[in-house]
Amino acid sequence: MSTDITHSANLAPALCRDCGTRLPADMNRCPACGSPRLVKHGELDVLSIAHIDCDAFYASIEKRDNPDLLDKPVIVGGGQRGVVSTCCYIARIYGVRSAMPMFKALEACPDAIVIKPNMEKYSRIGKEMRERMRALTPLVEPLSIDEAFLDLTGTERLHRATPAETLAKFIREIEEDIGISASVGLAPNKFLAKLASDLEKPRGFSVIGAAEAKSVLAGMPVGRIWGVGKVFQKKLEKDGIRTIGQLQTMDSADLARKYGSIGLRLAHLSQGDDSRLVKPQRGAKSVSTETTFRTDISSFETLRPILRDLSEKVSARLKKSDLSGRGITLKLKTANFKTITRARHLTDPTQLADRIYSAGVSLLENETDGRRFRLIGIGVSDLETAERADPQDLLDESAERRKSAERAVDRLRDKFGNSAVELGLTHAAKAAKDDK
Repeated sequence: MSTDITHSANLAPALCRDCGTRLPADMNRCPACGSPRLVKHGELDVLSIAHIDCDAFYASIEKRDNPDLLDKPVIVGGGQRGVVSTCCYIARIYGVRSAMPMFKALEACPDAIVIKPNMEKYSRIGKEMRERMRALTPLVEPLSIDEAFLDLTGTERLHRATPAETLAKFIREIEEDIGISASVGLAPNKFLAKLASDLEKPRGFSVIGAAEAKSVLAGMPVGRIWGVGKVFQKKLEKDGIRTIGQLQTMDSADLARKYGSIGLRLAHLSQGDDSRLVKPQRGAKSVSTETTFRTDISSFETLRPILRDLSEKVSARLKKSDLSGRGITLKLKTANFKTITRARHLTDPTQLADRIYSAGVSLLENETDGRRFRLIGIGVSDLETAERADPQDLLDESAERRKSAERAVDRLRDKFGNSAVELGLTHAAKAAKDDK
């Protein structure tokens, strides 16, 4: 963490986060600007893997755009799903959390100001952040709209600064130019960097070095390990494993026998070892598919099952690539070759066919006004990893049942092939194609 791990405090490099001044570690305030916001660590000048995570991203943008909200609790969310997308840190003091049902959030914080998400605005600012990150290093791996891994190895000559100094300057410029804040985690690998970025939010700059990794991890719950979700965490707790420190004492072969491949990952990560590289996102910016009809179609009821079939194909590609996305785009081409595109932004990223289809079919309804179409397509954009895709919807039990059913169908198709299970709409789509 942001502490001295050398034998002498005076030997540990220190940096002022507010003005970038280098100073001895025994100082508690920057002599240049008077700021107490110092980062000190014995490995500060040798670490180069970072995780940058914006602080309450949506809420921060809304406060930036409306200064009257600065000292008020703000919740971004609501709408049809009736859940919290994100909330500011004032609201969090009252117990409000992301994915909480809105009625519970307002019970906890009745004075909160609720704002409907503006995903187009958030996406635009997220892209600007990403471009600024890529100016620091080409090795930027986005995790979502507001966070990414960076590998700044070898950038000292380019920026004439250590990675820590470059990151501190970057965060200052983000606050000055864009008007939002972010937290930084600096470490020898991705796992530790992501843990570090969450230690001192908001406006944090935390360091976990290689020498202290095991001791820092030891007291953390097993749920802090990448890939350990709530279900698996309960399984580990049932087996008597509650802390990462307990995993550190266990034999890796025993963990592998008991939990398979994830057991080996537990063994490595519990020791602070993570060999994953920062991989820049060079792939497609969207995942889409489309089909052209032999005979033009005007009927919504005929187009609907075809759209469902296309949504399943896009979903399968997203799942295979471990991707998700917030942008849903419907594409239509009329009989006279005019292309129509309609788009919708989701509050949370998805990789589920059910959600892709639901968004697409609502867009389709507005376009089926008697015109004949020769092509239909559906696509998902604003891609990110699947880590935060499709959170539980506590207010819509039917959505949760559909999600569980879709995951069950996926497992059957993985085992027996894509034709093992066909939904009624999907079957209707194939029948429609056979009739054309």
